[in-house]
Amino acid sequence: MSIIFGTDGWRGVIADDFTFSNVELVARAAAQFFKKEPNADRGVVVGYDARFLSDKFAARVAQVLAAEGLTVWLTDGISSTPQVSLTAKQKRLAGGIVITASHNPAEYNGFKLKAGYGGPSTPEAVAKVQKNVTKMEAAPPKPKKLKSLPELIAAKQVKMFDAKLAYVEYLKKKIDLEAIRNAGFKVLYDPMYGSGINTMHLLLPEAEQLHNEFNPAFADIDHPEPMGEYLGTLIDRVKTGGFTVGLATDGDADRLGTVDEHGNFVDSHRIFVLLMKYLYEDRKQRGAVAKTISLTTMVNDYCRRNNIKLHETAVGFKYIAKLMTTEKIVIGGEESGGLGTTLHIPERDGIFNGLLVLEMMAKRGKTLGQLSAELDEEFGPHRYRRIDQKMTEQKKQAILARANAGVKELAGMPVIETSTVDGFKFFVEGGWLLIRASGTEPLLRFYAEADSSEKVDAILSAGLSLG
Repeated sequence: MSIIFGTDGWRGVIADDFTFSNVELVARAAAQFFKKEPNADRGVVVGYDARFLSDKFAARVAQVLAAEGLTVWLTDGISSTPQVSLTAKQKRLAGGIVITASHNPAEYNGFKLKAGYGGPSTPEAVAKVQKNVTKMEAAPPKPKKLKSLPELIAAKQVKMFDAKLAYVEYLKKKIDLEAIRNAGFKVLYDPMYGSGINTMHLLLPEAEQLHNEFNPAFADIDHPEPMGEYLGTLIDRVKTGGFTVGLATDGDADRLGTVDEHGNFVDSHRIFVLLMKYLYEDRKQRGAVAKTISLTTMVNDYCRRNNIKLHETAVGFKYIAKLMTTEKIVIGGEESGGLGTTLHIPERDGIFNGLLVLEMMAKRGKTLGQLSAELDEEFGPHRYRRIDQKMTEQKKQAILARANAGVKELAGMPVIETSTVDGFKFFVEGGWLLIRASGTEPLLRFYAEADSSEKVDAILSAGLSLG
């Protein structure tokens, strides 16, 4: 099985294709790339999440990079993806690597590439590493003898450090934690057994937490992904515990999920729009907006109304991050709960964005439920749902072929516009459907937004029946 970098890095099943030998190969391919990058002499940061063997895989990566002549900054404990990205920028390094499979199920692990500017490596950079990997798979290089980690630490080729400490201090300067504390919110945080464990108490000591311990099997959580269907325990606890708000982050803590005071999941489309409005209207930030093709059209409406330049990209935060390094992007993000802002590095960060939501609530004097309801008043109803459908390759190709041939109507509604920026997006009056193959898992994703939940369900059913 070939090693392929998808939407956000290379991922595989542990002990199947995500093996120590494959990780070594990918690390060598990455080392060849990093050695040609600016600041290569300053080294590369390596971090890891809370999955099975992540610390051991990270140590092996450090050994390989050191054997290739690079200095390695290796985190001394579980670290989130944003912590690794922040380190790359603060220490002015050539880039970084995170051993993580993000929101994938527990049997997966992965390998993310980070750039020196503090965000995901650009598509062009990833393509270079992929090219190196493909060459090495075709003609495996002669193995290099790897020194032990203690030897490398003694020789200062590997430097152990605490990524969490600098991250926490950085966030304290960026978020008005005093305003949040003064608001007296009762906050419940769910790191979903991921990289966000043992972090929130350093920022909001009064926040209560669940799933806040090391558990590589993720116990009662199928996917460590902060979407409504995986947040049942958080939702129940918010309802029964009288909490003001529930916050959740995914496996590597770069995505955010939110639950309002009534126990309603507030999807990432609405969070994006709320934070966009807060940054422009309250924080008085100025610049463009960037969104993936899968994000709500409320963003388009707001930008059009306020004469704000809008970029629309394919799915994948790496496209947003690239824009954030070339021009002033006030906010950029995707529908899966990941967004970045001009206040922070060009990276998704679930904890940072969760705190920003709390700051917005404190400054505006409103609950998340109230703020969410105001969006319907301002933009009209926008309802959203995504279905991730595992299916045979034959069925998958049949649906994609049918979509490629063109669709004239969905659930009896004429298709008035089609976009192929990423996958196939079909617009109907008051709604849209996007069909695309996942870049990280063997499935098709069906995304739909419309002016009623009934219309969303009808559009999705029409999409699923295309094959």
